[in-house]
This record gives sequence, C-alpha cells and structure tokens, in this order.
Amino acid sequence: MYINKAMLYGNLTRDPEMRALPSGGNVASFSVATNRVFKKADGTKQEATEFHNVVVFGRQAETVSQYLKKGSAVYVEGRIQTRTWDSPEKGKQYRTEIIAERVQFGPRGGASGTAGGEGGGYAPRNDAEAPQAAPKDDAIDYPAEDINPDDIPF
Repeated sequence: MYINKAMLYGNLTRDPEMRALPSGGNVASFSVATNRVFKKADGTKQEATEFHNVVVFGRQAETVSQYLKKGSAVYVEGRIQTRTWDSPEKGKQYRTEIIAERVQFGPRGGASGTAGGEGGGYAPRNDAEAPQAAPKDDAIDYPAEDINPDDIPF
C-alpha cells in the first residue's frame, strides 16, 4: 500500500487565480506559506518558511477564489503531484503542487501563524452582543457563576 498525503496549515501568499478548464470545470491555484521555528545547535531560535503551490478543482475552486485572499489562513489536505513540460526557452520544467481534496478556511480578520488561533481575528463579545439561542429541552443548564478549579475533585 502506498500513501501520498499532504496536510498544510498556513497563509496565502497571493490571491487565488481561477481559470476555466476546456471541459467547463473550474480550477483555482494559490500559494501557501508555512513557518517552522526551531533551535540551532548554538541554542538560537531560527525560523524557516516554505512555500507550497496548491491547486483545487470544481466547486471548491469557486469557493476558494470567492472567499480567500492574500494573507488568509487556510488548512489544505491533498496529494503531492509533480508536473513536467518542455519550455522552448528553459528546456524541461518541473512544478510540484498539492492537489487539494479538502480546503478549510482559517479564522477571519487576519492571518494567524500561531497555534490556538491567537491574533486570528477573534474578538470576544459582550453578553449583550451575543445572540440568544432558543433553549433546547435536552440542553444542559450550566451555572452562571465561574467554576473554581480548586473545587474540581480530580
């Protein structure tokens, strides 16, 4: 059994470009930057950035080109594929891409390169601003006061 699976979480480096295929389908392409932070042998912190070319087809291509833009956070699952072609000026050309099978949008309002979505556009809301949901019969009725961690028995 063989596995060809890629999973990325990063930020778009450019707006998605959407094109129509001769068959009538849509294809969108964009680039995603991922960061890696590590310590060098001397103990100094180092950051490396990788850039990945992503291609998405069909209805997802339309959605990606409509809602994502440069700087948007995105999670992509797909497979790695390398295309080759002959160029009259440069000879044989290669391009390695992630063919997306699943694309999930990250937090709105800005890109976030940190775990947990810090700075990713989340704005806490006051209780007065929060929409009130209709109570459900099977919903759990939680106490309004804060829970003290010292009161938890485990």
